[in-house]
Amino acid sequence: MPLKDDDLPARKEGMAGLAKGLAIIELFADGRESLTVADAATGTGLSRAAARRCLLTLAECGYLAFDGKFFHPLPRLLRLGFAYLNGDPLPRVAQPILESIRDRTGESISLAVLDGDDVLFIARAIATHLMVTGVAVGGRRPAHAMATGRVLLGGYSAKQLDAYFSRAHIAANTPKTIVDPTRIKAAITQSRLNGYAINDEELELGFRAIAVPVTDIQGRLVAALSVGFSSARSDNQSMIEEYLPLLKDGARTLGQVLPRDILATLL
Repeated sequence: MPLKDDDLPARKEGMAGLAKGLAIIELFADGRESLTVADAATGTGLSRAAARRCLLTLAECGYLAFDGKFFHPLPRLLRLGFAYLNGDPLPRVAQPILESIRDRTGESISLAVLDGDDVLFIARAIATHLMVTGVAVGGRRPAHAMATGRVLLGGYSAKQLDAYFSRAHIAANTPKTIVDPTRIKAAITQSRLNGYAINDEELELGFRAIAVPVTDIQGRLVAALSVGFSSARSDNQSMIEEYLPLLKDGARTLGQVLPRDILATLL
């Protein structure tokens, strides 16, 4: 949600300036390669003056480069993402399982969680196809348009779903994207009943995916496991028959091997 200069919470131990800077950093998570001061102000809801100060500070600290007009991310920015990946044990525990499924299917396998209103990919085993489809680790995508997102939103209560649709930006990524909240809710309910969800070119034309929930030993939703590939290689029915059993088996294995100390970090 965009930040307003006057709306930042006044906390005794909070730092409004840090919150502004982090809001600008998150704009690069949407796949942007560069930002102008105007882009940063529009994307965060900050004033142009505040956005400029934040961008210049990030440049001085070595996180961004500035060419006089555009601010570009520098390698140092990767440290922030790797801090999560190195500190969260879930991706490390999941990686061998993802690679096993990848080797059995020949397709790329991903693990994702909800981060705000977006799907965040935290682990991935990439297939060796000449054209790699899907999202890289650290990538974010809108939950409403993804099989993974619908699986994860399936863990929400009716009240939580209503709150999600009241604030989420529901937009069409392709002509096939469902944007009607009633139909999306129906798809989420159906995925909960089926134990899986399908994305048929709603996120990207020519791309299909199927996702299943990962639950812990107490039945709590932890993450979502998915396989994605070019739609030219498989139709929906073949996807269900060939990949769904392997995904469910992998999700069950992952849920069973999660130690209690990992669960404590997720809940």
